[in-house]
Amino acid sequence: MGDSGDELEWIRRSREGDSEAFGKLVASHQRMIHALTFRMTGSLADSADLAQEAFVQAYRRLGSFRGEARFSSWLYQIAVNACLNWRKSNARRQRAFRDWAEQERALHSDSHCANSGNDERTRCVQDALIRLPDKQRAAIVLTVYEEMNHAEAARVLGCSETTVSWRVFAARRKLKRWLKPALQQDE
Repeated sequence: MGDSGDELEWIRRSREGDSEAFGKLVASHQRMIHALTFRMTGSLADSADLAQEAFVQAYRRLGSFRGEARFSSWLYQIAVNACLNWRKSNARRQRAFRDWAEQERALHSDSHCANSGNDERTRCVQDALIRLPDKQRAAIVLTVYEEMNHAEAARVLGCSETTVSWRVFAARRKLKRWLKPALQQDE
């Protein structure tokens, strides 16, 4: 459907056990999957592990790829699900991190983001993304950072377009509130 001829050939050869062809698929999608998993986790180490896990799962499930959607959309779905499952299995660790993060935020006023450079603002935005509930974060990452429309994001997340719209709406409202000092500084 939007896959290149080379990509379709790599998929066909990968299904036949050609590891070099699968390596080409990984290489062509590695950057986008790493970006997605980083935005979902906020951790370089965890995002690398989850990207690798997504590719391992994709390899195992390659036979189930029917070409009804783009290969990249199918891969996004696997990566988002890997991230969401990782979040569930690490819930206790996340609660401890959130408690620590709340304490840190209390110590360092949100105005810190407003009075800092681009690198620090980027970190503040990433911190705000991490504070979002998992499904809202996934909707924001797919629609804003990966530039998917709501229909594409709905297919990846396995929900309706309306659900994606509500998740994006709720997430944006929270992000605006949390990042208000930084947004005012930019005006």
